[in-house]
Amino acid sequence: MRYFIKLAYNGSNYHGWQYQPNAPSVQETLNKAFSVIMNSEINLMGAGRTDTGVHAKEMYAHFDFESPFDAENTIHKLNSYLPKDIVIFDIFPVHEEAHARFDATKRTYEYHISTFKDAFSQDGSWYYHKELDLELMNQASKLLFNYTDFQCFSKVNTDVNTFDCTIFEAHWQQANSKLVFTISANRFLRNMVRAIVGTLVYVGLHKITLEDFKNIIASKNRSEAGFSVPAHGLYLTKIEYEYL
Repeated sequence: MRYFIKLAYNGSNYHGWQYQPNAPSVQETLNKAFSVIMNSEINLMGAGRTDTGVHAKEMYAHFDFESPFDAENTIHKLNSYLPKDIVIFDIFPVHEEAHARFDATKRTYEYHISTFKDAFSQDGSWYYHKELDLELMNQASKLLFNYTDFQCFSKVNTDVNTFDCTIFEAHWQQANSKLVFTISANRFLRNMVRAIVGTLVYVGLHKITLEDFKNIIASKNRSEAGFSVPAHGLYLTKIEYEYL
């Protein structure tokens, strides 16, 4: 049978989700834990590939397992065995063709910026003290809805067949000394959210205009866009499926 797992992790100690031959990854850590607890070799397929240092408040993965097992008890054992920065919320059966990565219809990310130094959120947000024009950044965010090709925000050496993405949501909110950028799309390119945020920061600093922002997207050139903001402020917050 095929099973989905719902989980979360703090990515600070990992080189992303995907297995790395010479560095710790979330996928490798989970594979080892599942294999030990279930006494069988388990290989998880994740819903996405978060980069080094990126966090996930909601992540899904799937695996196949033929023998019956007590899901609630297995979750408890896994959470006791796993390091404190990974947590399993649920394990549940799905139909045999279900796929955690390819069946996802919408993904949502948040990027967190702290405008005042906070001793308790150093690993969870990017501290940036310069004043940003949030209204102008929201105007630029709305321009993203007019485009589908986001090659300018993608890593140069990537193996994708297309740079097309459909963006459903993109906006900034402020709560006291924290700025949060929320963006949803059917798919994301490697480094895309961090590059978008870096470019929007340039808008907020009045380094580039809204017209410049449009020209950057139209250029399809990564070197035209802004810098990539640090990974530790980025969170995968929601993944949606038609059957969940």
